[in-house]
Amino acid sequence: MSGLPAPLRPRAPWSADLRRSRQLFADFRVEQTDPARFYRALAQDSVGQLSGYLDLAGATMLDVGGGPGYFREAFEAAGATYWALDADVGELSGQGTIASGTVIGDGMRLPFRDDAVDLCYSSNVLEHVAEPWRMAEEMLRVTRPGGIAFISYTSWYGPWGGHETAPWHYLGGARARRRYAAKHGHEPKNKYGESLFPVTVRAGVDWARGQRLGEVLDVIPRYNPRWSYPLSRVPGLRELVTWNLVVVVRAW
Repeated sequence: MSGLPAPLRPRAPWSADLRRSRQLFADFRVEQTDPARFYRALAQDSVGQLSGYLDLAGATMLDVGGGPGYFREAFEAAGATYWALDADVGELSGQGTIASGTVIGDGMRLPFRDDAVDLCYSSNVLEHVAEPWRMAEEMLRVTRPGGIAFISYTSWYGPWGGHETAPWHYLGGARARRRYAAKHGHEPKNKYGESLFPVTVRAGVDWARGQRLGEVLDVIPRYNPRWSYPLSRVPGLRELVTWNLVVVVRAW
């Protein structure tokens, strides 16, 4: 990834080691049957990772695509004032009620003023919007100068790029969607071309290089151990070994 910064080293106790990666993948295996386990583990991991970029205590944050609120508890425990936005009322009420501090809205047109938050966070959402880089730019718009935008998404050519239609997405998203519907008798939750779009690692790298809204701090594979980061700098190979890419930008 020529022209991008070397990965930063967030402060302890968070560490991008093999043990962490193995635990996250173990938790991910039950994402469909026990989503609370996976997303709460990911929330705790996010707090640790983000603490390397800013002090969460006293920070105001917006979680774009926050869903039913699995991340709220972890971020509030770290001292952040937590706001969430989602376009899907069903997702927001996934735990029974919609928490206060929740906004229904469009990630590509955030209903917030410029420079509104210290941290704008998004986890596994960019691949679900038709204009992903417009959403990324909106996230930076609402982030105050010196604040952090943390933009994480599932890469299309990674093993889970097709979500529940994987690994058949490697033969084409539309074909994978049809195969899933034929096999299960109903459409997948994530419908290719409607609520699932092919966002690649290359697209994220190109956007990071080309954007003029902030200083790029990191472009790294989110779940991978640190020793594997050099693999994500190799065109082609990086698409296959990067399950999830995160772009971290400090707003100007």
